[in-house]
Amino acid sequence: MMKPSCIVTGATGYIGSRVVKHLLNEGWSVSIITQPTSAFDNIGDVVDKVRVCEYDGHIDTLIAFFDKMQADVVMHLAAAVITNPSPKQVKVLVDSNVGFGAEVLEAMRHSRTRLFVGTGSYWQNYNSDDYNPADLYAATKEAFEKILQYYVDAHGFRAITLRLFDVYGEDDKRPKLWNLLRDIAGTDRSIDISSGEQLLDMVHVSDVACAYEAAYSWLCDHPELRNEVYGVDSGVRMSLRDIVELFREVIAKPININWGARPYKPREVMKPATSYVRLPNWSAKVQIMKGLSKFNRGGVILSLEPIAPCCILNGIAA
Repeated sequence: MMKPSCIVTGATGYIGSRVVKHLLNEGWSVSIITQPTSAFDNIGDVVDKVRVCEYDGHIDTLIAFFDKMQADVVMHLAAAVITNPSPKQVKVLVDSNVGFGAEVLEAMRHSRTRLFVGTGSYWQNYNSDDYNPADLYAATKEAFEKILQYYVDAHGFRAITLRLFDVYGEDDKRPKLWNLLRDIAGTDRSIDISSGEQLLDMVHVSDVACAYEAAYSWLCDHPELRNEVYGVDSGVRMSLRDIVELFREVIAKPININWGARPYKPREVMKPATSYVRLPNWSAKVQIMKGLSKFNRGGVILSLEPIAPCCILNGIAA
């Protein structure tokens, strides 16, 4: 049986690259969309196995690529993730998370591709409200989902948006807390952190990659679905403080942490939303201690609390 084909955005980012590698391992035909400034470090070992569209800012380029590929599904992971954006970064957020996504949907309209798997964040539900984005990044995610609904209603698209929780994993080179903790472990240096009472739901990146394939299968198996939102969570909620203690055990070195020396971020999500239905044909397999243990074998693990305002750009926004 022939495996399906897909177009992946954000393929050069950390999570997107893991999705690409997972799909290739499963025999998929994979095409990706990049931009001229994209770094291929995360997919350098597989870039010769994918078809590449270099997005030059013109929608005609996307339309021609979609028309040529005629993929079975689009997996949309491209995003600009910016905490505490400066005024000049607001346009980057909106262009990357709303404008580019809308152009992808419009390019889909000019092809036979009608299935779409998108990416959301549990930060779209501050205090577990139905609509209450915790920050501007989450608001742009919500805005794009409204545009997606239009294409579902007007053009017969069928879609699943995966609301991701605290994704972590080895070989993540983004500027995150765990990398800093590793650097100061066993030294006399210390680090200032909030009180660490916020609850997190950590999901290993390999499980997240599987969720994208599972979402496609769920769409295929349930043709009645139109536009669904599912959570990609483990169901295990732990405080940041408790997770850091597990991290200490894994690396087996003392870490000097000044708990409570930093205030919580404005609109800090203290407890992830519980209103999501988990993706029905998927569950997290990697337990947290197993996932964290990979760090001790030389990997770099994803953080959950930025030390300072940061800008992380995946895929098109990279």
